Formats: sequence, C-alpha cells, structure tokens
Amino acid sequence: PAQILTYLSEMPKVEETYLKPRVGFLYPIHTHNISMYINATQEQDSGQYMCSVNMVDERLDKNVGIINLTVLVPPAAPTCQLHGNAIVGANITLSCSSKKGKPSPMYQWQREPPTLQVFFPPAQDRARGTLKLTNLSLEMSGVYVCRAENQAGSKNCSIVLEV
Repeated sequence: PAQILTYLSEMPKVEETYLKPRVGFLYPIHTHNISMYINATQEQDSGQYMCSVNMVDERLDKNVGIINLTVLVPPAAPTCQLHGNAIVGANITLSCSSKKGKPSPMYQWQREPPTLQVFFPPAQDRARGTLKLTNLSLEMSGVYVCRAENQAGSKNCSIVLEV
C-alpha cells in the first residue's frame, strides 16, 4: 500500500504519488473530519483505500477504516463488423465490441426504421455483442445499430446490411 495523505504534528502533507496533484483533505483537520477527495478520477484510481488514525494510548486496530473505490468508465465507441457473405439463404453474424468500459459493457442490437426490429437471445448475445442472422432474405437488408452500454454511459455503431 502507498501512503497518500498524512497529518502529523499539525501539518497536512500530500505524499509523492501519482495522485498528488488531485488529492487532499476535504475539510480543515481541526473539524475532526478527515475525509479526502480525489479530483478528475481515473480508472487506475480504483482500489482499496484505508484510513488509519493513530492517537496516543489507543489500540491501533480499532482506528482503521477501509473503503473500496470502483471508478466507472463509459464504453468507448464500439466497432461493428459483418462476418460471412450477405447473400440470400446464407447465415451471417454481426459483431460489436468496445475496447473500453468498466464494468464491461452489454450490447444491444436493433434494426433501424422503417423496419424497426429488436433482437433477443439466442439470436443476440448481449455479453459478446453478436447477432446471428440466419437464412438471409432481401427484406433483411437495412441499417443495424449496436449500443454498447454500462452504468457510466453508452455509445453506438452501425452497419449497413445489403443482402
């Protein structure tokens, strides 16, 4: 573990870590609230943080607080791809993947109007971002949109299917 902040002999100090320009005590120490802040959070800030208060003549183990921080990251713009040959009677797979996102994004495919269509398992795998289209017909041509989504946000990509 790395020490981030200390308060010793009436002096607050921000330790030399990658967090140094973005952390500090939230309140003046004399308020007895030793909450800290982290500005401009980044994915790498995720982890376990421990607060330890050491007072003269007190047991050390009862003066420790632990909190787990998870910094959510919205999905990056996904990439849509077509796998297979889009000819009448064939089977193809549309895939969608995002390089970033915490937690890992879930994916939702839909066909855009004028023939709006939403897909469900087993044709669609929301975790993998795939959509299997079988026995293609000319009517299945159109714009297919994939939305990559998690608690932090969502992004779309689309692909034009021409059978």
